[in-house]
Amino acid sequence: MSVNQQAHTGPPYGQPQPGYQGFQQPAYGGQSLPGAPQSQYGAYNGPVPGYQQPVPPQGYFPSLGFPSKGSPVSLNSDTSLAPNFIGSLRAPPTSGAPPPASGASHPSGHVAYSQFEHGDVQNGIPASAAPMQRPPASQPFLPGSAPTPVSQMSTFQQYGPPPGSVQQLRNHMAGMTIGSTAASAPPPAGLGYASVPPVSGSVSATGSGLYTPYSASQGPPPPSVSQALPVAQPLFPGQTIPTQRLPAQVPGFTPPPPSTGVGPSSYPPTTGAPRPPAMPGPPLPGQTLAGPPSSQPNHVSSPPPPSTMAGLHPGPPMSGLHGPPPPTHPPQPGYQMQQNGSFGQMRGPQPNYGGAYPGAPNYGSPPGPPPPPKRLDPDSIPSPIQVIEDDRNNRGSEPFVTGVRGQVPPLVTTNFLVKDQGNASPRYIRCTSYNIPCTSDMAKQSQVPLAAVIKPLATLPPEETLPYLVDHGESGPVRCNRCKAYMCPFMQFIEGGRRFQCCFCSCVTEVPPHYFQHLDHTGKRVDFYDRPELSLGSYEFLATVDYCKNNKFPSPPAFIFMIDVSYNAVKSGLVRLICEELKSLLDYLPREGNMEESAIRVGFVTYNKVLHFYNVKSSLAQPQMMVVSDVADMFVPLLDGFLVNVNESRTVIASLLDQIPEMFADTRETETVFAPVIQAGLEALKAAECAGKLFIFHTSLPVAEAPGKLKNRDDRKLINTDKEKTLFQPQTSFYNNLAKDCVAQGCCVDLFLFPNQYLDVATLGVVPYQTGGSIYKYAYFQLETDQYRFLNDLRRDVQKEVGFDAVMRVRTSTGIRATDFFGAFYMSNTTDVEMAGLDCDKTITVEFKHDDKLSEDSGALLQCALLYTSCAGQRRLRIHNLSLNCCTQLADLYRNCETDTLINYLAKYAYRGVLSSPVKTVRDALINQCAQILACYRKNCASPSSAGQLILPECMKLLPVYLNCVLKSDVLQPGPEVTTDDRAYIRQLVTSMDVAETNVFFYPRLLPLTKADVDSDSLPAAIRNSEERLSKGDIYLLENGLNIFVWVGVNVQQSLIQNLFGVSSFSQISNALSTLPVLENPFSKKVRSVVDMLQGQRSRYMKLIIVKQEDKLEMLFRHFLVEDKSLSGGASYVDFLCHMHKEIRQLLS
Repeated sequence: MSVNQQAHTGPPYGQPQPGYQGFQQPAYGGQSLPGAPQSQYGAYNGPVPGYQQPVPPQGYFPSLGFPSKGSPVSLNSDTSLAPNFIGSLRAPPTSGAPPPASGASHPSGHVAYSQFEHGDVQNGIPASAAPMQRPPASQPFLPGSAPTPVSQMSTFQQYGPPPGSVQQLRNHMAGMTIGSTAASAPPPAGLGYASVPPVSGSVSATGSGLYTPYSASQGPPPPSVSQALPVAQPLFPGQTIPTQRLPAQVPGFTPPPPSTGVGPSSYPPTTGAPRPPAMPGPPLPGQTLAGPPSSQPNHVSSPPPPSTMAGLHPGPPMSGLHGPPPPTHPPQPGYQMQQNGSFGQMRGPQPNYGGAYPGAPNYGSPPGPPPPPKRLDPDSIPSPIQVIEDDRNNRGSEPFVTGVRGQVPPLVTTNFLVKDQGNASPRYIRCTSYNIPCTSDMAKQSQVPLAAVIKPLATLPPEETLPYLVDHGESGPVRCNRCKAYMCPFMQFIEGGRRFQCCFCSCVTEVPPHYFQHLDHTGKRVDFYDRPELSLGSYEFLATVDYCKNNKFPSPPAFIFMIDVSYNAVKSGLVRLICEELKSLLDYLPREGNMEESAIRVGFVTYNKVLHFYNVKSSLAQPQMMVVSDVADMFVPLLDGFLVNVNESRTVIASLLDQIPEMFADTRETETVFAPVIQAGLEALKAAECAGKLFIFHTSLPVAEAPGKLKNRDDRKLINTDKEKTLFQPQTSFYNNLAKDCVAQGCCVDLFLFPNQYLDVATLGVVPYQTGGSIYKYAYFQLETDQYRFLNDLRRDVQKEVGFDAVMRVRTSTGIRATDFFGAFYMSNTTDVEMAGLDCDKTITVEFKHDDKLSEDSGALLQCALLYTSCAGQRRLRIHNLSLNCCTQLADLYRNCETDTLINYLAKYAYRGVLSSPVKTVRDALINQCAQILACYRKNCASPSSAGQLILPECMKLLPVYLNCVLKSDVLQPGPEVTTDDRAYIRQLVTSMDVAETNVFFYPRLLPLTKADVDSDSLPAAIRNSEERLSKGDIYLLENGLNIFVWVGVNVQQSLIQNLFGVSSFSQISNALSTLPVLENPFSKKVRSVVDMLQGQRSRYMKLIIVKQEDKLEMLFRHFLVEDKSLSGGASYVDFLCHMHKEIRQLLS
């Protein structure tokens, strides 16, 4: 099979980018930075959560605000931070949020209901009565021309106190002419609280705008600038992200100090002056709002501006300068961030932001009141929702055929079918880049980590075929003599098929006589399509006895259920619940596809300070209990009758499970042991000479006298100190040694924890983690609310596909090698990943480094080989192959990266880093690496442009937002409510997550349930994770893979509350619900089907939490609105983007 590289059809690099120039602006907190021209506008002082976004003029492209003459717009190579380069624009939300009180402003000092000081209405523009106008899809951009007029809304200049009524607002607006080609109708009355997305198109010259028109006496600006500033600019209260003016320092991303100075009397000098406010009013009645198209692909160009300046409406003279002062160099086209003023009700002081803002120099006009600060328009920065939506639309309909080398697969959020034609499916392997640098120098320069996230036993959808099982008989699989790579589609047959040349090490090996086949005229074997190992990327071999321990075939594995019967476990009802569930669950043990019953044997142990073993031999009338009280020297008191076949011993097992809750009903024993429990299971598997899994149900810190005894060492004072890392490390090395013994025997441990207080997950989790097992945690377990989740997790955990006694090795072609591994496993050498158990949800992340040069012609190859015992006791080899391209141009590397996989790797790298370094060091290293990745792109791949532009590679434009989510996660930046155990638990969980799980874990999915179509099977369209996207009149669902929140706004219609919760009013909704009531109406059915659909996509059953707006649980919900500033000090997306830009510019300078 040919693996030659296909011709690359991607867009050419090096074309000039659209955008506007890097105008200077004062620094973050009003301080001016040296070496930059002064600006007449004030400092960017961070976003103010309580202010609304201004309505961008219809058709205004932030990035096309100041096109320079002769700058062609290329939308091919880079993404510009204008809405149409970021993927399609969202149509304005049509939520039924009530409009803000007309023109009413809150008294200064008014504190709104919520933590983030958001006002009365949280979102939504009522649906416009007129149809949305869709701008032209794609037209050429004519350089140096004036923009096209489009009907638009205006924001107006305000003097004196804020107007108090609609009439006053109208009077304010009366003097403003807004250019438009058609008679413009006003937008619908009463805009809601959220930002209106900018609309594709351009704006005509204006007489209104944020800045006062220059009077004749003021004189024109410097002549060199008037060329570069078309008249569209002043209308929108926005400007480029400054060239030299980003936050001077953002230690831990804390917001800047509040500005001081009140009213017109305290004007500071030009350099540090914040700009005058826009006090937007309600739109005029009857005006339609031309909305953006609901989906517009990433490559649509902007509509052409007309080539003349004629036909302008009255407004400021053309020579007047409305933007910031000119840069000292000629403006260049590029890819900028756009700043946007505030639109909406005036707020009192915001947390961490100054209450009053000093005015700005007013050039002869009367002084205005203190202005609100500007902030970047969230709609003009890359949106995860948009990127996900575009990928679904562009790549969801076609199957992904794996025949071509180095193809980047669709995103994990896209539903697609895979056709294996020689490379492993992305469900098994995903890479950070599918085109890797030819040299280590180039890899070092780009700082893009080369890694693969491998999920060897991944579950496939029903429409895809499972890997074929190939049996070569006693001779076993055909392998390379030197490097021992397994036969795969990339091996080259030579000498008429008598030998093959290894694609990994180039060694030539004789083809065994039984495997010989003739070649066709292209050099392919004639049985190419009959043999999975020659034509497919993934397949299995039946292993021979040489691949087995002690050279004998393994016995079928065993499951041992070990139940804590201390006071807490019995009192909470947990023991009875587990015993009841096991009666039916034992019929669903995993089995090979065609087997009638499972080959897995089962055993039972209960424990508190001592261990109780049970003989459940089929010949017994009643089970027998044997107690081992010498926990210091653990042994198994019986061999025959401990591990049994479920069907043979069914009645004895049922009798035992009935008796256990009764036997311990009156226990007073509160102390437990833990290590001896694992030792007991290990000894039982050793005695039975088989691999297996221990299911341990445990409730408390093991303080009883025994090996592995622990003490309570929880200490929140260590957070943010150099000793913080000890919180993630085990207390004792005892458990590491125990884990090593377990791996050697193939004893995997799954741990179900039910803590009411500190339990030391960091230590108890060592054995599950190193044996390839799982940890499940149910803090403050309550039968009525948590049993459903626990039972679902237990059922799935017992039934899922699992391989035992597994060893994985990753081979690579010459030039790169696997150097680092992340996941739940044990390594006794540098190449073999050993796991006592490996299930279908676990991933192993592998990092590669160069040890030689690669060539563009031959590319690079990976082969992952997993040796394991199936649940029927069959020894197998599962092989996954993947071919990647190699490049000598950095642009090719950046064009073929996968951000979701990159974030998965970076999170795991950081989460391992906290074991040995202070958390702050880990965070700084993450930021620095991402800044280097983006700076290298900017320097080597982007077309030349001013430093004031933030230029992101198209396939990495979500790197900043996702990275910020990792930095704000509980492991790296805990809030006050996050326990030490929570952090250790999350750290271990994330380390073996696949790419789809980390994607939704770090950037949760937020769905507006009230927008769901009750007649369709599809999910409602997701919205961005920010409080300003929420409307008080709606119900939303947020999921992150561990929890599902249903957030109910205070103004939700009574009928919806009745239909979903079965109560008549908002106040009657219970927070204690753990499942939604089953009600016979379309809305209830739809919401429950959405919840079930989401639950089915995740590996764990998510906890359902009902959150009522303004309720105490809302703080927890807000923690997951990851685009906003977090309570624990994490930056908002907008702030972090500014910070990243500053870091990149420092690296470039």
